[in-house]
Amino acid sequence: MAAAAVRYLRAAPADRGRGATHTPPVVDALPRPDLRCVGEHERAPVDQAEFRRVLGNFATGVTVITAPGAPGAAGTLPGSGTPTPAVPPPAGFACQSFSALSLDPPLVVFMVGRTSTTWPRIARAGVFCVNVLGADQGELCRRFAVSGADKFAGVAHTPAPATGSPRLTGTAAWIDCTIHAVHPGGDHLIVVGRVEALGADTEPLPPLLFHRGRFGELRT
Repeated sequence: MAAAAVRYLRAAPADRGRGATHTPPVVDALPRPDLRCVGEHERAPVDQAEFRRVLGNFATGVTVITAPGAPGAAGTLPGSGTPTPAVPPPAGFACQSFSALSLDPPLVVFMVGRTSTTWPRIARAGVFCVNVLGADQGELCRRFAVSGADKFAGVAHTPAPATGSPRLTGTAAWIDCTIHAVHPGGDHLIVVGRVEALGADTEPLPPLLFHRGRFGELRT
């Protein structure tokens, strides 16, 4: 089922149910989940500003979720006349809502807003890497929190071993994943990843923390 979901996310719109000529997947693609607006009668009597204020007291770690550029429209190599798939740059965004989910099988989870412009690119790739930021990487987090900029300009990274997703240099830890499942959750999506590889420095780095709208660090 998860494999079918990933195939569906990767498929081009024209290939979804319109008689495409490519070889059909082993497992039929799953339909998109029904999404709808929340009715006024379903809204809890909680002020959004108060919700943010109270939940801000819960300190979290900070990560950057990255994915390789998924192949796009065909292009042509200059002077050769040889068509080649155009591969866009990698994708990434800063994410606080990340957590371990399961030990057997090894699963992690992150949440992303439905209006995110980065999420569709990660979905098309079908894979991602969770980069756990260290205490001195607040500026790196700010770079990936900006929308529309070239987030990877000047940022050192190497391909993660299992998926090729960007593994940012100098992070406290990294978790290399394939997309296992995606669930609707209010104005966000809940993305479950199956861990394919992971690692951390032999000398653990202090983590970057976020609490009440500010970055902080762990003191022992």
